[in-house]
Amino acid sequence: MIKVQPSQLEGHGVRLEPLSLEHAAGLKAAAADGKLWELFFTSVPEPDQVSSYISSALEGQKRGDMLPWAVRDLKTDSIVGSTRYHDIIAAADRVEIGWTWYAQRCQRSHVNTACKLLLFSFAFEKINCKVVGLRTDNFNFRSQKAIEALGAKKDGVIRHHWPRRDGSIRDTVMYSVLRDEWPGVKKHLELRLRRNEAN
Repeated sequence: MIKVQPSQLEGHGVRLEPLSLEHAAGLKAAAADGKLWELFFTSVPEPDQVSSYISSALEGQKRGDMLPWAVRDLKTDSIVGSTRYHDIIAAADRVEIGWTWYAQRCQRSHVNTACKLLLFSFAFEKINCKVVGLRTDNFNFRSQKAIEALGAKKDGVIRHHWPRRDGSIRDTVMYSVLRDEWPGVKKHLELRLRRNEAN
């Protein structure tokens, strides 16, 4: 049975720092880059809601079903977003990666690939997960494309699954990577990062 504890993860120019209220100012600045909260299908907090966003994530960590991080770009030494494990099911050796968002300037950069490599590596190699899930809104086509580009397999769509911030109800697209798929996915992510670093 997996046991998940707050841990700092670092590599390929990013550091995942256990989320705390000290990250509030950095997250506000990151969210303001692109006014990401205006996208109805994302989980990005509005500037005046960042503190409650962090507090809610830490409550999930205390319950044992979440493990949140702030994402730091080491090149600029700035907070550029957030991500977390959620829906942690210890008895099934399963975590999901989600609540992921980045400042607009970091989208389509190496940041997401680096973060996913760190999160998958920690899940499969340190806490011995058997499966890592990912999910996204059916209208978040950019996120679906990014998840599929990681090498995750589409499990299906849960219809009328979760309320959006605007009160509408989304369909949720579900993906996963199994432990025996991880070596291939890892090689793929490492190759993507090497190519990025070469450019």
